[in-house]
Amino acid sequence: MSLVKSISGFRGTIGGKSGDNLTPVDLVGFVAAFATVIKEKAGKDKISILVGRDARISGQMVNNLVCGTLMSMGVDVIDTGLSTTPTTEIAVVDNNADGGIILTASHNPVQWNALKFLASNGEFISKEDGEKVLALAEQGDFTFAEATKLGTYTTCDNAVDKHIEKVLALDLVDVEAVREAGFRIAYDSVNSTGGFVLRKLLTALGVKEIFALNDEPTGLFAHNPEPLPENITDICALVEKEHCHCGFIVDPDVDRLAIVSNTGKPFVEEYTLVAVADYILSNTPGATVSNLSSSRSLRDITEKKYGQKYEAAAVGEVNVVKKMKEIGAVIGGEGNGGVIYPACHSGRDALVGIALFLTLLAKKKVSCQELRDSYPEYVIAKKRMELTPDINVDLILSSMAEKYKNYDVNTTDGVKINFENEWVHLRKSNTEPIIRIYAESNSMTTAEHLANVIIEDITAIIRQNL
Repeated sequence: MSLVKSISGFRGTIGGKSGDNLTPVDLVGFVAAFATVIKEKAGKDKISILVGRDARISGQMVNNLVCGTLMSMGVDVIDTGLSTTPTTEIAVVDNNADGGIILTASHNPVQWNALKFLASNGEFISKEDGEKVLALAEQGDFTFAEATKLGTYTTCDNAVDKHIEKVLALDLVDVEAVREAGFRIAYDSVNSTGGFVLRKLLTALGVKEIFALNDEPTGLFAHNPEPLPENITDICALVEKEHCHCGFIVDPDVDRLAIVSNTGKPFVEEYTLVAVADYILSNTPGATVSNLSSSRSLRDITEKKYGQKYEAAAVGEVNVVKKMKEIGAVIGGEGNGGVIYPACHSGRDALVGIALFLTLLAKKKVSCQELRDSYPEYVIAKKRMELTPDINVDLILSSMAEKYKNYDVNTTDGVKINFENEWVHLRKSNTEPIIRIYAESNSMTTAEHLANVIIEDITAIIRQNL
């Protein structure tokens, strides 16, 4: 069992001993620490914090603890109930809340849950504020409100509808074009909140026929919730069987979007952002941003097709958003299917991705597979190594940077080694006790070989230093 603490929130498995897992004791401490930091930042004693959650089976229990703790800190709670991460981000701003908490472990399996902390602008809290929350949580010294000063509890039942309205109102979302295209669309929402949210969105977009898989928000995930090709075989078969124009897959909190082409083949998560960026750049020239572990295909589209500026950021939504603001990017995101479109809001949003992608298909009048075939072909081998307490990750990273110092090495986030036609990126995960090793090339054979070579290098370093 595990508990992962980071500047953006806390993620862990439910049950077990406090301090080692995400138990009620840990939840109360983390939430109290966050409320204390938000009060200090707002400069007032009476604040409001908005809460939203995905449908995982521990969600109601965690929600009760979170809302109760906030009230005990004198915080007024606005509860959106079953929601999505981007919906919650938008609702924080719409409700003039001083902060927000999203209860979701994103793509992690059913036994996990997490707290993700938002600032008053609906974006993840800054590194500085995150460090304050971590420090306060470790100290565990909190002042709770007296009985007459407890916070209030109210619900917000229209957050999803407002989110969809905001998406449909975007200048580059053409509802009429999508309606006229007569699309047949399938989706898989892995038994979380995407089930009812995607149906609402697709209906509002005028999609002709909708075919749903795993759309009941039971929290009992029908398959591994990470929308990787090996986990989405059922919807690939459904798209082909029903002759759909494409299929969509979202993770439990609906901020990542994977696509299946009309042939029943995965569009591949990396190309979700590429396709949406292609459409945005064709209408709105400007810079783009993705993270260091994302495909070179976005860089190629941005620089070679549109002559615009591309920059890479450290992994993590907060880092990508920061870089986007620095250079005024018109579109950005992450290669895991995370689309960030500032014209809507500064957060990964599968609903925005779906609406823009369907508009692109409708306007181009090409099949989904033809669109996919028009982009530069890259493949990424994604590997992982489990970490044990005796492994010195910093030593591994510095040793790898030294070993490959004659190449283009970027140490902004872990170590990224750029070769002429390939790259490899190794870094410690922010969400799991693992080292991620991503390698990209024009062929999977080469990418797999490169990743395996790096794993052998890491293994040798570990052996030398045990």
